[in-house]
Amino acid sequence: MRRVEDGRGEFLLFALTPPRVDSGSDRMQAIADTTLARVRPLDLDGLILYDIDEEAARNPAERPFPFSPTLDPAQYLERNLANWQGPVVVYRAVGKYSATDLRSWLAAQDPARVMTVLVGAASSRAEVSTSLAHAQSWRRELNPGLTLGGVAIPERHRRRADEHLRLLDKQAAGCRFFVTQVVYDVNAAKNLVSDYHYTCASRGITPAPIVFTFSVCGSMKTLDFLRWLGVDVPRWIENDLKHAADTLEASYQLALAAATDLMAYCRARGVPFGINVESVSIRRVEIEASVRLAEQLRDQIKR
Repeated sequence: MRRVEDGRGEFLLFALTPPRVDSGSDRMQAIADTTLARVRPLDLDGLILYDIDEEAARNPAERPFPFSPTLDPAQYLERNLANWQGPVVVYRAVGKYSATDLRSWLAAQDPARVMTVLVGAASSRAEVSTSLAHAQSWRRELNPGLTLGGVAIPERHRRRADEHLRLLDKQAAGCRFFVTQVVYDVNAAKNLVSDYHYTCASRGITPAPIVFTFSVCGSMKTLDFLRWLGVDVPRWIENDLKHAADTLEASYQLALAAATDLMAYCRARGVPFGINVESVSIRRVEIEASVRLAEQLRDQIKR
């Protein structure tokens, strides 16, 4: 994706979670075919495939939804998404993989088609097979042409005020773009953009594109799960969703407004950005609402 490699905005991505490992090969292919039929009309600049981990170390509280292992996103791409011709960003939760497996995967990727976001452990207490620093160094060693992305967490910036420095460290390690977790707190995202922008300017560094992730939320239980994952949801948003006649439609309108606000903020400061709409639900109405959100935001992007 040339806009990422050149450090430019504006682009639109759509994120998916691979099917559960127990879905069966025929079911997996049917899911992939249906998904591609939905997203092809969106004129996307690329897909994102998430790598789902249990993340038990993230939060001692009970997980709102039970963990169900999903197919490795690299396998899903190879086996089921061969008909997708555009770029794909494949997430790698590096702590899950042995050095041999991760090195082999990194070396085998075609930089003309695949980019990757390497994700470290959710907690410093987690036991991992591979560290993020090792994974980043192996990418440089084995496949330096493979475009590397990193994770950005605006909520962590609100708590610690150093997320922009983390981005700069990741940029120094080779990251060419950053993808946020789902944005609900627009002010936290603006604070991160502002600090990153002005620190880059003071150091003479060209900022890398920040890809803001948005999603719809069809139930309060889904909102509880987002909180379990570490997403900060402002109380006014929780109240609006809780008392809405249609929670899904209310969340759609909130996501649309937040994305529009952040796009305007980034444009005014010359910060390159992308938009990522994620669809991780198995409910058809939520999937269709995600597609509708991507369609609406596509018309606002200035390519």
